[in-house]
Amino acid sequence: MRRLRLGRTPERARERSSARRHTRLPGAAATAVVLALTAGGCVTVHGELALLPPATEAEAARALADFTTAYNRADKANDPALSANRVTGPLGEINQAGLRARAATQPGGNTGHRPLELTDARFVLPRKAGWPRWFVADTDPNTDVDRGAGDQRWLLLFVRNGPRQPWEAGHLVILGPSQVPAFAEEGGFAVPVAADAGDLAVAPGKLGAAYVAALQKGGPGPFAAGPHTSLLRERRQGAAQRPGLATQFLDQVTDRGDFTPFGLRTKDGGAFVFFSTRSFERQTAAPGYRPKVDPDVKALLTGQVKNTVTKEWVSDQVALVRPAGGTGREQDGVTVLARLQGVVGAQGS
Repeated sequence: MRRLRLGRTPERARERSSARRHTRLPGAAATAVVLALTAGGCVTVHGELALLPPATEAEAARALADFTTAYNRADKANDPALSANRVTGPLGEINQAGLRARAATQPGGNTGHRPLELTDARFVLPRKAGWPRWFVADTDPNTDVDRGAGDQRWLLLFVRNGPRQPWEAGHLVILGPSQVPAFAEEGGFAVPVAADAGDLAVAPGKLGAAYVAALQKGGPGPFAAGPHTSLLRERRQGAAQRPGLATQFLDQVTDRGDFTPFGLRTKDGGAFVFFSTRSFERQTAAPGYRPKVDPDVKALLTGQVKNTVTKEWVSDQVALVRPAGGTGREQDGVTVLARLQGVVGAQGS
């Protein structure tokens, strides 16, 4: 794998066509709780697309630095416009909504701003043909404790949809160092996984639909029990049983444009897949009462809360998908390693 260590360096896109999306890194309020064709482009030879790395290490380092600079400016000013061209996909939607909310609740800027630093960057560069190009930056943030259970790695997936488009961060997941798998290599580069790969417990392109089904229906399936699957469903069921407040959840697949799943082959033959989903949480209070709406959600609210509020969430996940067994769909064949979510809208009625 091509890797580079960096010194210390200075976030609503919808599911639209990747022709142009532009849609804060999630803070506490946003989490449940940011030319000519070059070697980074594609080359057409007699109608065929050559396999090329997405970027050089220097280009990947520059994309990470550009993102960090834009994030810090936007986070300090509570201004989503300052990071809009450096984020996209699920991370972009969470980032921009979080900044819009803070701009309303803290119009003078973020008094608690602490500059983000992402160091010890290890770039995972998959070689592929055509657009979009993408790569993963495995980084050490200055928001953690660099030892023991508090140690973290921030994995950002950068995507670029054309030779004149900027690199944008589309996914962010937070893992412990031991959770980052060993990636397969071919010719010194990482290996991307096709959306319809049939040698996995679940193909990357079907992962979102399988996850939505697991959250809605539960029961046996491809997902291993854990905080982002079975325990999440249990927490939802507990919320739905609170007296005086009826809560319903509806989940949707998001898999178009920059919300498309991205997968990397692991050395054991499985895959490490970034994917996202959208969910709606509808809270209806008993007659004579109104659901409580915290200030950050209220800042994104449309309509008037009479007895119901519906919060719209975007959830960003990464899963470790095991190789398929004889049936092609293994029980507990998928482990969701991390999930990051943020409120991106709210409707009162």
